[in-house]
Amino acid sequence: MPPVFRFAPSPNGYLHLGHAYSALLNHDSARESGGRLLLRIEDIDATRCRLEFEAAIYEDLAWLGMTWESPVRRQSEHLSDYRDAVEKLSAMGLIYPSFESRAEIARLVAEREAQAPWPRDPDGAPLYPGVAKLLSPDERARLLEAGLPYALRLDMEAACARAGGLTWIEHGDGPDSGTGAVAARPEAWGDVILARKETPSSYHLSVVIDDALQGVTDVVRGRDLFWSTSVHRLLQQLLGLRSPSYRHHRLVLNAAGRKLSKSNAAVGLRELRSQGATPADIRRLVGLP
Repeated sequence: MPPVFRFAPSPNGYLHLGHAYSALLNHDSARESGGRLLLRIEDIDATRCRLEFEAAIYEDLAWLGMTWESPVRRQSEHLSDYRDAVEKLSAMGLIYPSFESRAEIARLVAEREAQAPWPRDPDGAPLYPGVAKLLSPDERARLLEAGLPYALRLDMEAACARAGGLTWIEHGDGPDSGTGAVAARPEAWGDVILARKETPSSYHLSVVIDDALQGVTDVVRGRDLFWSTSVHRLLQQLLGLRSPSYRHHRLVLNAAGRKLSKSNAAVGLRELRSQGATPADIRRLVGLP
């Protein structure tokens, strides 16, 4: 079977050079290996994703000379797939609702850090400090019936105990490792959110489900997601899903040495094109032949 690669942008802004690098790496890898390239639109966040950005993704990628298989998978059209996964994990007793707001969680973290350093995940965010896991079934039912907002969290301790030790196969240059088998450390993320009352899936859950359903064999993505793979391996094991191989690549940085992102107003491909840039110029700018 030929390898299957994918590029999976979110339509919450215009693509920039960092996206172009990752997209072209996937495109080139598929072409050189005789494999397939899929395009996935990660549009679960209805408050930020817009159709005009989705249309721009297709336009920008085609301008770069990329081709991909049809139909394109749009996450918003497959919400039942994520709900099914949540129900399966819930039936295992591995999910619980937490009801604290972001402000309440920040207050809890501050209280704990006043006593001692509070642990943080690989991205630097504090681990969940609440005690929702200890609520009685009756109290949980009362809060749910009251219509309060909630997040569905993975009981990380129970999940890791059920899954056992895990590794993934790395072909890239992630931090603290070379290529080969990498030991997953999902416990470093604490009780991660897998869904919310108003959102049926988090990135962690949806990416695992999508990759499995689409038959993705090779995940090529930025090294900022290197340690997220620990959570993904855990979910794959719990849900009985095949694990692809991974290649985490370098990031395209701005003049200040920071990762390009939509939130820091990285120059978009559309703007570069309007300034006269060619697809060959984009390849040169991101360091590709």
